[in-house]
Amino acid sequence: MTYRIGIDLGGTKIEIAALMPDGSLAHRKRVPTPQDYGRTIETIAELVREAEAQLGTAHGVGIGIPGTISPATGLVKNANSERLNGNPFDKDLETKLGRPVRVSNDANCFAMSEAADGAGAGAHCVFGVIIGTGCGGGIVVDGKVLEGRHHIAGEWGHTPLPWPRMEEMPLRRCWCGKSGCLETYIAGPALAAEADGPGARDAGRLPARAAAGEERAIRALATHAERLARGLAMIVNILDPDVIVLGGGLSNLDHLYTDLPGLMKPYIISDTFDTPVVRNKHGDSSGVRGAAWLWPAP
Repeated sequence: MTYRIGIDLGGTKIEIAALMPDGSLAHRKRVPTPQDYGRTIETIAELVREAEAQLGTAHGVGIGIPGTISPATGLVKNANSERLNGNPFDKDLETKLGRPVRVSNDANCFAMSEAADGAGAGAHCVFGVIIGTGCGGGIVVDGKVLEGRHHIAGEWGHTPLPWPRMEEMPLRRCWCGKSGCLETYIAGPALAAEADGPGARDAGRLPARAAAGEERAIRALATHAERLARGLAMIVNILDPDVIVLGGGLSNLDHLYTDLPGLMKPYIISDTFDTPVVRNKHGDSSGVRGAAWLWPAP
């Protein structure tokens, strides 16, 4: 068959989608994610079998996971769904399905989706950003995910906050064990804490509070945008992508698309700067769509 299957494996849900060559969806379903590794493998296999019982055998099966597979060991690493870590996820699923699968980081799948037929369609180099409870990124060049030698390309959330200021010292401690990681400054919990103090995690109402004139919310959003601009400027200086696509919960902050280019410009080592920063097209469907796009067209 000409369709491809994409699967988005999240901490709370597993989503499957059957993607036709024109990008249209022929099948889609979500189920809760089991808390057991073996049952997770079996659930994914069941979803694939169910889809193929309706549509016929798929051209390929791609899966986005909240981590990556180490090229050194063949085992999952860096997954926030810890039950995946240390397991040969792709091999276990291939054994269960009896065929090859393609597995990539969920941020890579987001970038792939937006590069294929989303907000970055037609661009030579796309940098896809996910900023929500965490911070991740993916790179797509000429329609292919750039995994990197260690399969960590795009992990900008665990690079240091660039051009730190005295008032930002000492640098914040990250869950990864290092200090100063961008994730601790620009992810959703960091924005919430900037406005409402340590322990705050929900930044959802900050735009409305700022629109109502609350100074604390206004300052928090401005500080966050400026720090995000520094982080993205670093990416431009290293990668120089044709477009930056924002995803995740904080991509819904409208002011980012008007404010970021001007805030980034002073840090760009170029005589001109016109890299567009755009909102994603496919929303929370990008992960599952991008997983399907991991396979080339039939």
